[in-house]
Amino acid sequence: MDIDVKKKVKVLIAEDSPVIATVIATLLSSDPQVQVVGIAHNGKEAVELAAEMRPDIITMDIHMPVMDGYEATKQIMAHTPTPILIASAAVQADGIDRMFRAISYGALDLLDISGLAVGDKALADKFIQSIKLLSRIKVVHHLLAKLELSGIRAPFSTETNLAQGTDDILAIAASTGGPLAIMKILKDLPKDLPCGVVVVQHITSGFLEQFANWLTTECHLNVKVAQNGEFIRAGVVYLAPCDMQMRVSEAHTLCISDEMPYDGHKPSGTVLMESVARVYKENAVGVILTGMGKDGARGMLEIKKAGGRTIAQDEGTSIVFGMPKEAIDLGCIDHVCPLDRIAPEIAGMIIRRGA
Repeated sequence: MDIDVKKKVKVLIAEDSPVIATVIATLLSSDPQVQVVGIAHNGKEAVELAAEMRPDIITMDIHMPVMDGYEATKQIMAHTPTPILIASAAVQADGIDRMFRAISYGALDLLDISGLAVGDKALADKFIQSIKLLSRIKVVHHLLAKLELSGIRAPFSTETNLAQGTDDILAIAASTGGPLAIMKILKDLPKDLPCGVVVVQHITSGFLEQFANWLTTECHLNVKVAQNGEFIRAGVVYLAPCDMQMRVSEAHTLCISDEMPYDGHKPSGTVLMESVARVYKENAVGVILTGMGKDGARGMLEIKKAGGRTIAQDEGTSIVFGMPKEAIDLGCIDHVCPLDRIAPEIAGMIIRRGA
């Protein structure tokens, strides 16, 4: 995604701590392509300033007085949709839960920015990069938020009946925008899914356990952080631990190891998928979702070469089309699908193989 260097990215900061707000504003203002247009000290102010200033992106704290960041996200995405990066320097268990719930209502990504105050340069660079990237995403009115704020409950669907069997495996790789994409796919898969699911999601350390809890709450499947040596069971989703590599073994167990990053990633979608291809061969389904860079692309190629099936999220529904495009360009993708068609495509692949 190209950035127009002539146009400054207008940022609204929603942060109740004057110290943290100053740190964020100072950091963002140091980049000539970024302009801080306002600071909201609570969620209510964020909603009002979003409508008044029409920023390109909002950095949203979760813990704020009057109205918290979760409720503010719902209000903004229902009425004045704006790219939102959930950025908090005080990450607590209940706050992390609300961060993921905010993603359900249209926030694009989340980031623990507690290291900014102590001069974490890598985090500062990532923060600015995320601001520039996410500010270019076209967001729309969030239907679920509008329905809920109108007092109408959204319908809940329970799909069932995939073919029986335990020989298949589903492998997913995602990065920026991945939490929401993964949630939507898992939500559309049945609780009696006849295969295990292994996932690499690039996510800030400290968020993973709550991410698993959130997915379990939102979906029909049991989602957990993977542990070394455990058997892969049908209907269970295993998330690769942060700062570790995850593979599958010939015995259909998970191998977690502390080793060097692969192409800059740890965990790496490519490392996981290469092992999936080697062990499961034609019984593997690989899915590559929204994300920056190329992680997972070569792993998808290995799955395809081994006789497995492959799916990539399309450009129109990807927050960032980097990872899917890399896989598509390698010529290894069977189906390019919008997000809402990926789960049915997975189900069809499993049914056809089991028939």
